[in-house]
Amino acid sequence: MHWTSLFPLACVLIAGCASGSATAVSTTLIQVADVPLPGGTSRFDYQSLDPKSGILYLSHMGDGELLAFDTHTRTVIGRLTGFPGITGVLAITSLGKVYCSVPGANEVDVVDEYSFKKLAGLPADGFADGLAYAPTTGKLFVSDENTGREMVIDTKKGRLLVRVSLGGETGNTQYDPGSGHILANLQTLGEIVELDPDSGAVLARHHLEGGRHPHGLLVDAVNRLAFVACEGNAKLLVVDLKDFHVRQILDTGDDPDVLSMDPGLGRLYVACEGNILSVFSLKDRHLAKLEDARAGEHCHSVCVDPATHLLYLPLQNVGGGPVLRIMRPTQ
Repeated sequence: MHWTSLFPLACVLIAGCASGSATAVSTTLIQVADVPLPGGTSRFDYQSLDPKSGILYLSHMGDGELLAFDTHTRTVIGRLTGFPGITGVLAITSLGKVYCSVPGANEVDVVDEYSFKKLAGLPADGFADGLAYAPTTGKLFVSDENTGREMVIDTKKGRLLVRVSLGGETGNTQYDPGSGHILANLQTLGEIVELDPDSGAVLARHHLEGGRHPHGLLVDAVNRLAFVACEGNAKLLVVDLKDFHVRQILDTGDDPDVLSMDPGLGRLYVACEGNILSVFSLKDRHLAKLEDARAGEHCHSVCVDPATHLLYLPLQNVGGGPVLRIMRPTQ
């Protein structure tokens, strides 16, 4: 595993972005740039934006790489290779670290945000996937799709503390600042589970009406809502975090996966496994479908920068190579 600095490519990438004219691809979004990415035409997975530095970390799952992308200069500034597959990625600004799920090595890797070097590999058997951090306890929660467990890591001591059996295949995991609890989707049981942010103990289970195989999960702490993307029937559930009842059931593109929200504009984006990005508007705790935008093939991962309202979608093959597609809302 090694880190490759890509600063020499900066002028080329910036010039390529600046020369491209904006292209309308939907009624709600404008394509502003396609930035070439290193590596092969293989699957990307999760992204994580450090709002303080403006660095976007991308998991190039198929190539086993972690990329660092500077959103200010629109250049790839770091490339950490040699992972035997990489899925979840989470930048924790307060710790100055990036955590990566590496199921091929049965571990969660710790990367220094400044040197962009691997510091440690923590044991995490099964298929480590989604990551969530509880700042109140300093614990990192890792979902395991294969064994139906949640793994709890002490970030201060740098070790795995416990594996919590949830009784079903585990989807994405999120921290809820409102309750202070960790939430996890149980795909095979159609539930959201609340976990203690310290011990990982199951506090409550909530059945999700109207959705099959809930995988993607996003918490809107301000509005006390959770958004659940259901792969089994292409539905988006709006869950009231006050009592966990399903307020709304909306259609998405096929196989919805990663969600991202722009709180300033009240926009929710759901990236789907095909070429659809489902766009929603949130007002008064009510979600309205705006459109299914054709944002690019395999656009199942999306990240929005709330400061600039720009969207980032890593696409595995555009013109024979991977690109990071940058889009902005029309309003």
